[in-house]
Formats: sequence, C-alpha cells, structure tokens
Amino acid sequence: MERSTVAISVLTTHPYRLSADVGGTFTDVAAFDETSGALRLGKTLTTPERLVDGIEAGVSKAAAAFEAAQLFLHGTTVAINTILERNGARCALLTTQGFRDIYEIGRVNRPESYNLFFRKHEPLIDRDLRYEIRERMNAEGHVMIGLDEAQVRAAVADAVEKGVQAIAILFLHSYRNPAHERRAKQIITEIHPQLFVTASHELSQEYREFERTSTAAANAYVGPRVRRYLAEMEQHLADAGFGGNFLIVQSSGGLFDVMEARGSCIRMLESGPAAGVIGTKTLCDSIGLGNAIAFDMGGTTAKAGVIYQGQVLMTGGSLIGGYATGLPLQIPMIDIQEVGAGGGSIARIEVGGALRVGPESAGAQPGPVCYGHGGVEPTVTDANLVLGRLGADRFLGGEMPLDLAAARQAITARVAEPLNLDPVEAADGILQIAVTKMAHVVRWVTTERGLDAGDFVLVAYGGAGPLHAAMVARELCIGRVIIPQAPGHFSARGMLFADLRRDFVNTWFTPLADASFDDMESKFADMERRGADDLARNSGLLAGLSVQREADMRYVGQEHAVTVELPIALFKDKDRAGIKQRFDAVHETRYGYSAARENAEIVSLRSATTGLMRKPGIERVTVGTATPDQAASTGSRPVYFAAAGTFVETPTFDRSRLKSGNRIDGPALLEEHASTTVLHPGDRLEIDAFGNLDIAIWRN
Repeated sequence: MERSTVAISVLTTHPYRLSADVGGTFTDVAAFDETSGALRLGKTLTTPERLVDGIEAGVSKAAAAFEAAQLFLHGTTVAINTILERNGARCALLTTQGFRDIYEIGRVNRPESYNLFFRKHEPLIDRDLRYEIRERMNAEGHVMIGLDEAQVRAAVADAVEKGVQAIAILFLHSYRNPAHERRAKQIITEIHPQLFVTASHELSQEYREFERTSTAAANAYVGPRVRRYLAEMEQHLADAGFGGNFLIVQSSGGLFDVMEARGSCIRMLESGPAAGVIGTKTLCDSIGLGNAIAFDMGGTTAKAGVIYQGQVLMTGGSLIGGYATGLPLQIPMIDIQEVGAGGGSIARIEVGGALRVGPESAGAQPGPVCYGHGGVEPTVTDANLVLGRLGADRFLGGEMPLDLAAARQAITARVAEPLNLDPVEAADGILQIAVTKMAHVVRWVTTERGLDAGDFVLVAYGGAGPLHAAMVARELCIGRVIIPQAPGHFSARGMLFADLRRDFVNTWFTPLADASFDDMESKFADMERRGADDLARNSGLLAGLSVQREADMRYVGQEHAVTVELPIALFKDKDRAGIKQRFDAVHETRYGYSAARENAEIVSLRSATTGLMRKPGIERVTVGTATPDQAASTGSRPVYFAAAGTFVETPTFDRSRLKSGNRIDGPALLEEHASTTVLHPGDRLEIDAFGNLDIAIWRN
C-alpha cells in the first residue's frame, strides 16, 4: 500500500508501556520496558463486579506498576457485552418528523423465508421513547424546515420524566448538514447536563438513515455504562500515581484517547479482538506472510479476522447479534466475526436429545466445573481436561490446579449418560461441535468476501486457540498453522503495536466518468486535515503520520457498494481507468464476476489518518538444532485423539525452553504459562527465528 508519511518529533519516555485486555473470562496484561526491551506478562480471572480489580491484579502479576508507566493501552468488552446482554441505559431517540419507525422497520431482512418462528431485530429504544421533531434538510444539506426548538425541549422533558439516562439524535441528511443535530444537542446539554447525549453525525458521516439511527441508538445505550467505567478506570489510575497517556483501542484497531472514548463509546465495541488482529498483522510483517486468518479463542467466544495481501481487511459496518436479528453499526472497523464458542462455553442437552455447545458461557464466575469455583455445567475446558489435552497440575503454570474428577463427573451426568455415551466420547463430541462452530466463523470472514480459507495460514492465539487450532485447520483444509509467542496474552501484546487512528467518510454520489479529481482531492484533503488536527493532541507520542484513501463504489444501478483502495499515485496521475480497474478487481473477488464495460459510480470517499507510534522490537530467539534439548522435555501423558480412537501416550514440552530450528513430530503437547498447543499425530512443527510454532497439518 502506498502511503504518505511526515516525520515529527518524539519525546523522551518513561520506562513502561502497559496494555490490558479485559475479556469475559480472563484479564491479560502486558508490560513493555522501553529501556531494557523486556516484556512481562500477567493473567488473572476477570472480576465482573469491578473490572479494575482484575486489571490491577494483572499488572501486579506482570511485575509492573502504573506509576512507572508512560502509556496505558486498554481494550475491554464492556460495550459489546452491554449490547449482547441487553443491560444498557434507558434511552430516548429524537428523529425527523415522519421517521419515528425507521429504527423498527429496518431493512426487512428475512434470511429464512419459510421459518415460521423468525423474529425481527429488537430495537434498543422502545417506541414510546422515540420522539418526532419538526425539522428537515434535503439531500444537499439545505434547510427545508427549521428546527422546532420548543418541540425538542418538550420531548426531552417528557423523556426525562420517564427516566431516560441517554438521548440519541438522528435527523435526516445530517451527514450533509449537521446544524440541526448540533443545535438539538446543545439545547439538551444546557437543560440536562446529566444526560448522555449523542448525535448521529458525530459517529457516521454516511447516508442510510436506518444504519445511522441504529448506530446512534447503540452509542446512547452503552454510553452511560462505558462512561462510568472509564471514569472509574481514570480514578484508579490517578490514585495509583499514573501520569501518562490513557488510550483506548478502537474497533478499527487504532487508538484514541479517553476523552474521545467517553463520547464515541461504540467505537470501542471490538477493542480487544481488534488488537489481536493488529498483533497478527505485525507477526505477518515480521515473517513475510501475506495472507493469514487471525483466529482468537478465549474463554467466552471465538473470533476471526483476515490479513489479505499484507493488509487488514476492514468494513464500514457490521451487524451486532448476527445477520438474522442483529442491529447494524455504521462505523469503520476491522472485519471481525465471532461466535459463542470459547473455553467456558457450556455443553447442554437440548429438547429432543441434541448436544449443544454455547453460546452460553460459564465466564469467570463460576467458570468451568474444573476451576472449582462453583460451576456445575460442563464446558469445553472440562472436555479438554478429560481428554488429557490440559494438565490438571499445569494450568496457568501450576497457579490454578484443575479438578479432573469434577469435570469428568459433570460430563458424565449431564452429557454422557443422557446420550448413552462413554464420558470420553461425550467429551470428544463437545470438542467436535465447538470446532465446527469455530470453522463457521472463519468461513464468514473469508468465503463472504470471495476468499478461500484454504489459501490462508491460520494464526491461532487466545488461551484456548492453540488447543483447537489444528482441528479447525483440518475442518477448513488449511495446511499451515502458526502459534505466536505468548498466545494467551496476544491481544494485550498486540496493543503495543497499535497506532493512533482517525477515520472519516464523505458520502459523494458521483459517476466515475464525471468525477473531478480536484473535487476528490479537496474532499480527501479536508478529511486528512481533520484527522491530523485530532491527532495533534497526542503528537508527543508519534513518530509520523500516514494517510490511506479508499472509495465505496458500485456499478450504476446496483444498491450495495464495495470498498476500493485508492493509492496516492492514482490522484497524481488522475488515473480514472486505474480506479475502474481496481474496482473491477475487488468486485470480481467479492462476487465472482466483474463488468469492465459497465459504468461505475462513487458512493462515498473514505480517509484514514494514522498517527504512527514507536513499536517494541521483535526479538529473535536462541538458535538450536533440529532436536530439542533434553531440558525442554517435561514427560508425557495419555491424550485422546479422535483419529486414533483411543488415548495415545503423548510427550509434553516446556515451550519456553524450545529454540529456533527445533522440530517436533506429532503427537505432542507444548505447554506454556497461559496456553497449551496440541500437535496431532502426523503433524510436524518447527520453531521459527522469532519463536513462533510453525505447524504443517498432515492431510490423509
């Protein structure tokens, strides 16, 4: 990708750069010492009642301290969990007169035409809290009807009386002219400063009123809770003596400061998973890998993103909750799909005798049965323990002993006996179902873009990713798997490689044949200027600026568009034919066909301004021979492999003692503090120069 870069000054830093990823089950912390280059890691169970307690415990385990840190980078599931669990704030919506029900009507998606039990999406804001306001802009942004300010005041007074905590504002065509939205927000904040108020133009500058309404509503819904959490985190940092910069990971993989995060909470929806994809991109760059699937399996969910031709695949929006009943968000984000299949996913017998795994999770409390914290329903982690893939005395480096007998008893009573199976068969069945679900999520991010998963390398991480990576790869006919160093802390570590980023979109319906390069240049320059101004607040952290240009395009007569990257050279040369060729190529990949002779049109222009931060170095590991040192061997234990149909005595290795060039033939288990990698019979592994496990998957 072609980028323009501007050098700027770098300030002297303090010793530490801290990052924390709060997941549904575990909280991971990475502490990077910028003086020595040392990386220390901490992992602890998430503390749902007060998340900052888990972060503090993780920082302590990493032998670090907030007062010595210059940067604190943070990713959290607070926003996404608030939407999925439907426990957000009571909200109201102010919208243009006549458009009260667009949020409920939506796009009338019906993916299963003959499903009699199909249910539409459920709005986050009830109909009696959606208020119509007399005002109107046309599609060019000209005022047709002025804003009725008295009506705004009356609507807000009624909403406050009904107990709302937040208000979303969506006026038609505000992406062209936000004056009415700005004035309405000003009126509300003057009268009721305690309310969380969000306007659609602050989040999305694109057309499509339903998607913009849904985005504003979601931001209002999560806003009060996220704002409280961030305030709690800021207070904790202040009490701990932290005097550096507190930055949040956005769903785009970029960072923004906490002041912006308080207002645009929805931008941090997929902050933890996004950091993992950024970490995967860094890994790919280090080993010269162009195409990779970032596969992250934690305690609650499995996520997947894609690196294609060296770049992270992005999207202009997504459906939270799935295609059938999900609510759309129209913000730039990494294209990440997820499914409720993690180590804590619960296995249950459904009505009719079918075995189901997830999406319900045991979470951090009570957690899987084997944790001994009161869990009674068997989970994927319990199945792995019963099958010998986890060592009861080696979980988290031995810090957290697991109860094998309890796990076996739970699987026997709740799965094996009802299905008339042996406990081992039941445990293997749990894993097979979980793997099938995880394979689906990988297909969603590849097949839906016209890509073949078999052409990619699977980069697996998360505490549970390496346990299941080989099985997922076989399911998808993927021949190569890479397990990075410290996979259980990979997302927290990935934050250390993130950059500050600002995304802007300008809806601009123009036939490509008539598009003025001067007008395009002007619009891109304006967005890039706004991005640079936003990043100027944190200029002391940056080593330069980078800009990326894209356009949403479609053939004339089409409804939906695809996003096309536009290198700077196309503008210098005013290469209209080059833009069309790029669009045709993207359309061919996505839909399997293109029409070189058909006219195309531009729908929107997209700009991403990145503030480049200094990155930790990626160190090479000690070089060894093909045969691992004897000190790396930690014994063996019986492990059940479905292909063998029985338990196989399997050697175990301490991953920290392996060296570059070491080779191991499966079966084998490679254990480390926060994860275990399963090498199946027939698979072969080699340690690369950076300590990654490079696995060749055997195909029979």
